Amino acid sequence: MENLAADPDGRIEEAMRAVRTWDGATVLDIGCGTGFHLPRFARAAAKVLGVEPHEALATAARRRVAGTPGVAVRVGAAQALPVPPASVDVAHARWAYFFGPGCEPGLAELERVMRRGGAAFVIDNDATRSTFGSWFRRWLPSYDPVAVERFWARQGFSRTPIDMSWRFTDRAALEAVLRIEFPADLATAFLAEVPGCEVDYAVNLWWRRY
Repeated sequence: MENLAADPDGRIEEAMRAVRTWDGATVLDIGCGTGFHLPRFARAAAKVLGVEPHEALATAARRRVAGTPGVAVRVGAAQALPVPPASVDVAHARWAYFFGPGCEPGLAELERVMRRGGAAFVIDNDATRSTFGSWFRRWLPSYDPVAVERFWARQGFSRTPIDMSWRFTDRAALEAVLRIEFPADLATAFLAEVPGCEVDYAVNLWWRRY
Protein backbone atom coordinates (compact mmCIF):
# COMPACT_ATOMS: atom_id res chain seq x y z
CA MET A 1 0.00 0.00 0.00
CA GLU A 2 2.80 2.41 0.84
CA ASN A 3 4.65 1.87 -2.43
CA LEU A 4 1.47 2.36 -4.43
CA ALA A 5 0.62 5.53 -2.50
CA ALA A 6 4.07 7.11 -2.77
CA ASP A 7 4.57 9.49 -5.70
CA PRO A 8 1.49 8.44 -7.70
CA ASP A 9 2.24 11.11 -10.31
CA GLY A 10 5.71 9.71 -11.08
CA ARG A 11 7.62 12.87 -10.26
CA ILE A 12 10.67 11.03 -8.96
CA GLU A 13 11.08 8.97 -12.12
CA GLU A 14 10.51 12.06 -14.24
CA ALA A 15 13.33 13.86 -12.41
CA MET A 16 15.59 10.84 -12.75
CA ARG A 17 14.99 10.61 -16.50
CA ALA A 18 15.90 14.27 -16.85
CA VAL A 19 19.38 13.31 -15.61
CA ARG A 20 19.87 9.90 -17.18
CA THR A 21 17.41 7.52 -18.85
CA TRP A 22 17.53 3.77 -18.25
CA ASP A 23 16.24 2.81 -21.69
CA GLY A 24 18.35 -0.14 -22.81
CA ALA A 25 20.54 0.20 -19.71
CA THR A 26 21.74 -2.07 -16.92
CA VAL A 27 19.97 -0.97 -13.74
CA LEU A 28 20.99 -1.79 -10.18
CA ASP A 29 18.36 -1.32 -7.45
CA ILE A 30 20.18 -1.20 -4.12
CA GLY A 31 18.07 -2.20 -1.13
CA CYS A 32 15.28 -3.34 -3.44
CA GLY A 33 13.18 -4.78 -0.61
CA THR A 34 10.31 -6.83 -2.03
CA GLY A 35 11.19 -5.64 -5.53
CA PHE A 36 8.40 -3.13 -6.10
CA HIS A 37 10.44 -1.02 -8.52
CA LEU A 38 12.13 -3.86 -10.43
CA PRO A 39 9.31 -4.51 -12.95
CA ARG A 40 9.00 -0.77 -13.54
CA PHE A 41 12.64 -0.48 -14.52
CA ALA A 42 12.37 -3.65 -16.58
CA ARG A 43 9.84 -2.04 -18.92
CA ALA A 44 12.64 0.00 -20.49
CA ALA A 45 15.95 -1.39 -19.22
CA ALA A 46 17.94 -4.16 -20.87
CA LYS A 47 18.89 -5.73 -17.55
CA VAL A 48 17.76 -5.12 -13.96
CA LEU A 49 19.40 -6.43 -10.80
CA GLY A 50 17.93 -5.99 -7.35
CA VAL A 51 20.24 -6.30 -4.35
CA GLU A 52 18.71 -6.80 -0.91
CA PRO A 53 20.47 -7.74 2.37
CA HIS A 54 17.45 -9.49 3.95
CA GLU A 55 16.83 -12.99 2.62
CA ALA A 56 13.08 -12.94 3.25
CA LEU A 57 12.65 -9.69 1.31
CA ALA A 58 14.88 -10.93 -1.49
CA THR A 59 12.74 -14.06 -1.73
CA ALA A 60 9.62 -11.91 -2.01
CA ALA A 61 11.32 -9.83 -4.71
CA ARG A 62 12.16 -12.98 -6.68
CA ARG A 63 8.53 -14.04 -6.53
CA ARG A 64 7.46 -10.62 -7.79
CA VAL A 65 9.72 -10.73 -10.87
CA ALA A 66 9.44 -14.44 -11.64
CA GLY A 67 9.11 -14.81 -15.37
CA THR A 68 10.16 -11.22 -16.10
CA PRO A 69 12.97 -11.32 -18.68
CA GLY A 70 16.25 -9.67 -17.78
CA VAL A 71 15.52 -9.26 -14.05
CA ALA A 72 17.41 -10.93 -11.20
CA VAL A 73 17.62 -10.55 -7.43
CA ARG A 74 20.64 -11.27 -5.26
CA VAL A 75 21.23 -11.15 -1.54
CA GLY A 76 23.90 -8.60 -0.76
CA ALA A 77 24.72 -5.35 0.98
CA ALA A 78 25.44 -1.88 -0.34
CA GLN A 79 28.98 -2.04 1.03
CA ALA A 80 29.70 -5.30 -0.85
CA LEU A 81 27.64 -5.25 -4.03
CA PRO A 82 27.57 -8.66 -5.79
CA VAL A 83 28.22 -7.20 -9.24
CA PRO A 84 31.36 -6.84 -11.39
CA PRO A 85 33.30 -3.60 -11.73
CA ALA A 86 32.12 -1.05 -14.29
CA SER A 87 28.94 -2.99 -15.09
CA VAL A 88 26.08 -0.64 -14.06
CA ASP A 89 24.57 2.23 -16.05
CA VAL A 90 21.94 3.37 -13.55
CA ALA A 91 21.97 2.77 -9.78
CA HIS A 92 18.86 3.45 -7.71
CA ALA A 93 18.54 3.55 -3.91
CA ARG A 94 15.16 4.69 -2.65
CA TRP A 95 15.13 5.24 1.12
CA ALA A 96 18.08 2.88 1.42
CA TYR A 97 21.01 5.32 1.90
CA PHE A 98 18.64 7.08 4.24
CA PHE A 99 20.71 9.24 6.56
CA GLY A 100 23.73 10.28 4.52
CA PRO A 101 26.74 10.10 6.85
CA GLY A 102 27.62 6.48 7.51
CA CYS A 103 26.95 5.17 4.01
CA GLU A 104 30.45 5.90 2.70
CA PRO A 105 31.24 2.18 2.16
CA GLY A 106 28.23 1.90 -0.13
CA LEU A 107 29.28 4.98 -2.05
CA ALA A 108 32.75 3.52 -2.48
CA GLU A 109 31.10 0.45 -4.02
CA LEU A 110 29.23 2.71 -6.43
CA GLU A 111 32.59 4.06 -7.58
CA ARG A 112 33.59 0.48 -8.34
CA VAL A 113 30.50 -0.75 -10.16
CA MET A 114 29.37 2.29 -12.16
CA ARG A 115 30.21 2.55 -15.83
CA ARG A 116 31.58 5.73 -17.32
CA GLY A 117 28.57 7.80 -18.35
CA GLY A 118 26.33 6.14 -15.77
CA ALA A 119 24.35 7.84 -13.04
CA ALA A 120 23.44 6.97 -9.46
CA PHE A 121 20.26 8.15 -7.77
CA VAL A 122 19.54 8.29 -4.05
CA ILE A 123 16.07 9.27 -2.84
CA ASP A 124 15.54 10.34 0.75
CA ASN A 125 13.29 12.57 2.81
CA ASP A 126 13.51 16.35 2.72
CA ALA A 127 12.97 17.06 6.40
CA THR A 128 12.96 20.84 5.91
CA ARG A 129 9.46 21.09 4.41
CA SER A 130 6.11 19.39 3.73
CA THR A 131 3.72 17.74 6.14
CA PHE A 132 5.68 14.51 6.08
CA GLY A 133 8.92 16.41 6.67
CA SER A 134 7.47 17.97 9.83
CA TRP A 135 6.36 14.55 11.01
CA PHE A 136 9.83 13.15 10.34
CA ARG A 137 11.45 15.86 12.45
CA ARG A 138 9.04 15.25 15.32
CA TRP A 139 9.82 11.55 15.20
CA LEU A 140 13.60 12.07 14.95
CA PRO A 141 14.47 15.48 16.40
CA SER A 142 18.20 14.67 16.33
CA TYR A 143 18.15 14.47 12.53
CA ASP A 144 20.20 17.29 10.99
CA PRO A 145 19.08 17.90 7.38
CA VAL A 146 21.75 20.56 6.85
CA ALA A 147 24.50 18.10 7.76
CA VAL A 148 22.96 15.50 5.46
CA GLU A 149 22.86 17.94 2.55
CA ARG A 150 26.48 18.91 3.16
CA PHE A 151 27.44 15.24 3.22
CA TRP A 152 25.91 14.53 -0.19
CA ALA A 153 27.47 17.66 -1.66
CA ARG A 154 30.91 16.54 -0.41
CA GLN A 155 30.34 13.19 -2.11
CA GLY A 156 29.82 14.92 -5.45
CA PHE A 157 26.05 14.54 -5.61
CA SER A 158 23.64 17.20 -6.87
CA ARG A 159 20.19 17.74 -5.39
CA THR A 160 16.84 17.93 -7.12
CA PRO A 161 14.05 18.81 -4.66
CA ILE A 162 10.76 17.07 -5.47
CA ASP A 163 7.25 17.73 -4.19
CA MET A 164 5.33 14.50 -4.37
CA SER A 165 2.59 13.04 -2.22
CA TRP A 166 1.29 10.05 -0.38
CA ARG A 167 -2.13 9.36 -1.92
CA PHE A 168 -4.10 6.53 -0.36
CA THR A 169 -7.33 4.89 -1.45
CA ASP A 170 -8.93 5.32 1.98
CA ARG A 171 -8.26 6.33 5.57
CA ALA A 172 -7.66 2.75 6.67
CA ALA A 173 -4.74 2.45 4.26
CA LEU A 174 -3.26 5.75 5.45
CA GLU A 175 -3.57 4.68 9.07
CA ALA A 176 -2.01 1.28 8.41
CA VAL A 177 1.05 2.85 6.78
CA LEU A 178 1.44 5.54 9.44
CA ARG A 179 1.50 2.80 12.07
CA ILE A 180 4.39 0.99 10.41
CA GLU A 181 6.35 4.22 9.87
CA PHE A 182 5.94 5.83 13.30
CA PRO A 183 5.39 4.90 16.96
CA ALA A 184 1.74 4.42 17.89
CA ASP A 185 1.31 7.72 19.75
CA LEU A 186 2.80 9.77 16.92
CA ALA A 187 0.87 7.87 14.27
CA THR A 188 -2.37 8.66 16.09
CA ALA A 189 -1.46 12.34 16.36
CA PHE A 190 -0.43 12.57 12.71
CA LEU A 191 -3.59 10.87 11.52
CA ALA A 192 -5.64 13.49 13.37
CA GLU A 193 -3.81 16.23 11.45
CA VAL A 194 -4.83 14.92 8.02
CA PRO A 195 -8.48 15.38 7.02
CA GLY A 196 -8.44 13.16 3.94
CA CYS A 197 -6.33 10.45 2.33
CA GLU A 198 -3.43 12.49 0.91
CA VAL A 199 -0.27 13.83 2.55
CA ASP A 200 2.10 16.32 0.92
CA TYR A 201 5.57 14.84 0.96
CA ALA A 202 8.89 16.42 -0.08
CA VAL A 203 11.93 14.36 -1.02
CA ASN A 204 15.44 15.01 -2.23
CA LEU A 205 16.70 13.26 -5.32
CA TRP A 206 20.46 13.10 -4.94
CA TRP A 207 22.22 12.19 -8.16
CA ARG A 208 25.71 11.88 -9.57
CA ARG A 209 27.10 11.14 -12.99
CA TYR A 210 30.19 8.95 -13.28
